[in-house]
Amino acid sequence: MQAKRVGDILTSIFDKSMVEKTCAYSSLFSCWSDIIEKNNLPATVAAHSWIKSVEKGLVWIEVDHPGCKQILQTKERKLLYDFQYRFPDMCISGISIMLCCSNARPEIAKNKSGFAPVGKTEINYIDVSNTDENKQDFSYESIKDPYLRKILIKLEKSIIERNL
Repeated sequence: MQAKRVGDILTSIFDKSMVEKTCAYSSLFSCWSDIIEKNNLPATVAAHSWIKSVEKGLVWIEVDHPGCKQILQTKERKLLYDFQYRFPDMCISGISIMLCCSNARPEIAKNKSGFAPVGKTEINYIDVSNTDENKQDFSYESIKDPYLRKILIKLEKSIIERNL
């Protein structure tokens, strides 16, 4: 039995529809400052609030200042409408705004310029069929995140060791 590469295994697990759902979910998190701006809220509200999660149709928003919570609550209906308009497939039915510790804000991945990435993410699909003519070369260097690259290399080594 020949071991498959980690890239082949992961690509076969994540089908195109799942990747599209993931992109929609990801864009919901990245549009927060745009939604704040569209609803004429101060930029400081975006700096002190973030989307924590989306569960059972509720968008959970965390804030680290009570004043920001009050400001968001005054625009809650408009924010809800904006989420529903932008993401109709997610069936968003409500917003919950929670006050948390000031150090609870999640780290945002930043690019080399120091700013969080904005816009659409380019997705390259890899053909995982077993025919030699459709087989594509996969290189770990094409993975930009060094932490993910390291984990995938370890995973591939572990799979190879178990199949020996």
